[in-house]
Amino acid sequence: MNNVPQHVSIIMDGNGRWAKARGKERIYGHFEGVESVRACTEAAVEDGVKYLSLYAFSEENWNRPKEEVSTLMELMMESIRKELSTMMDNGVRFVVLGNRARLSDKLNAAIDGMMEQTASNDRMTLIVFLSYSGKWDIMQAMKKAAATLSPEEFQNMEAADFERYLVTAGIPDPDLLIRTSGEERISNYLLWQSAYTEFVFSPVLWPDFRKDEFRAALREYSSRDRRYGKVK
Repeated sequence: MNNVPQHVSIIMDGNGRWAKARGKERIYGHFEGVESVRACTEAAVEDGVKYLSLYAFSEENWNRPKEEVSTLMELMMESIRKELSTMMDNGVRFVVLGNRARLSDKLNAAIDGMMEQTASNDRMTLIVFLSYSGKWDIMQAMKKAAATLSPEEFQNMEAADFERYLVTAGIPDPDLLIRTSGEERISNYLLWQSAYTEFVFSPVLWPDFRKDEFRAALREYSSRDRRYGKVK
């Protein structure tokens, strides 16, 4: 590939359908999906991607059955514990973005600990969007801006000024967004940040999405001609 994207983002979809097709509970698909996270993270590091972001849990997902939500949060805790040494060995910085006020104190403490320990790693940044939605992000940014700026400054605010209040401030917009499982929508994810993002929709369910599928999406991106509204 002669054009590796700087920032790849993934909507990890299809865990429940993958499990159902095997006659198992939905949560079984989430456990298997962790292996896909590991595989795609390894591939991203190996291929020179600088930012890999994953849509792990949306604000809307809080409406799922309590047992599933509880298991997902426990899975997040376990993954943080297991993956720390691997991230340190591979120079991966770990970041969690979203409405963390809705997370438990225990999970927030684990997240803070891992973010602090990996803060100086600079080979790649792995961003997990947890309890996140694009509309929530824009609304919280607008409220911060209104509380911080004078009325005149608020009226004169431009896009670059507004972006400083988004939770992704300081992180480049995704060059490539991948959604698995054959669904072709972005589901309230990075609505502001994906204005000029290239999209790849894969029919593969997330638990089956591994290094080969990840690299196929990167090759597809490499063939695109990005014009950003201009004429070349």
